[in-house]
Amino acid sequence: MCSTAAGAACPDCGSESTRVHSSYLRFPADVPSGGRLVVLRLRVRRFFCPEPSCARRTFAEQMPGLTRRHSRWTERLRSTLAAVGLALAGRAGARMARAFGVSISRSAVLRLLDALPEPEVPAPRVVGVDEYATRKGRVYGTVLVDVETRRPVDLLPDREASSLAAWLAQRPGIEIVCRDRAPFFAEGATAGAPQATQVADRWHSWHNLGEAAERAVARHRQCLRVLVPDREGKADEPAPPVEKADSPWRSERFANRVRARHATVHALLEADHSRRSMGAN
Repeated sequence: MCSTAAGAACPDCGSESTRVHSSYLRFPADVPSGGRLVVLRLRVRRFFCPEPSCARRTFAEQMPGLTRRHSRWTERLRSTLAAVGLALAGRAGARMARAFGVSISRSAVLRLLDALPEPEVPAPRVVGVDEYATRKGRVYGTVLVDVETRRPVDLLPDREASSLAAWLAQRPGIEIVCRDRAPFFAEGATAGAPQATQVADRWHSWHNLGEAAERAVARHRQCLRVLVPDREGKADEPAPPVEKADSPWRSERFANRVRARHATVHALLEADHSRRSMGAN
């Protein structure tokens, strides 16, 4: 294939050029069709830039919606691989791409994800503020989450009150700040969003309640007295074990009664048999 346009625009200065310098072939891979690999053969022209002040003397034409500079894939295949990478990440995305006939490494899938533009995130109304650790016990930062959508909004490199205040000041639409009880978060929320209501999140409320209950029990531990045995009289004799009504076969008394009944029945049967024998004689 080749382009039918008369010229192309310079990517640096934007000047339109129709003066052809040379041409060459490109073979960008496209989305497979029916399980077969599709490769396009493109005749690409190289043009002279007509602007004398432009640093780029020549440039290659690009077909909008089909190719881009230094790319081995068409835009359709690139978007397909990026969608697979967003769903499955690098290693699993590369395996899925090989399943439908495209050979790609996990690093290439991750590079495709890095090249995607950042999505526009609407300003949150209820923001959650907490800390995260890059090196636990040493280096901490601040994570900001949209509580209504439960999605992370931003990461701050530290947990200073000034950094949080500057971030909140740029977003005046925040109405509620759901934060950790750390003092630097309280100072930053008060300075950056004075119009917002500050609340504690559910986890910290339960965690603080548990710590308060534990401290209260530890403080009143002396109130829990140990039972002292009776000093005056003798210790009561242990009561005989109570037989369970639902398991009579475990009772020794019941077993003895059953044996006595069986012995009586056998004695009566033997006596009756003896009388019948004497009558027959």
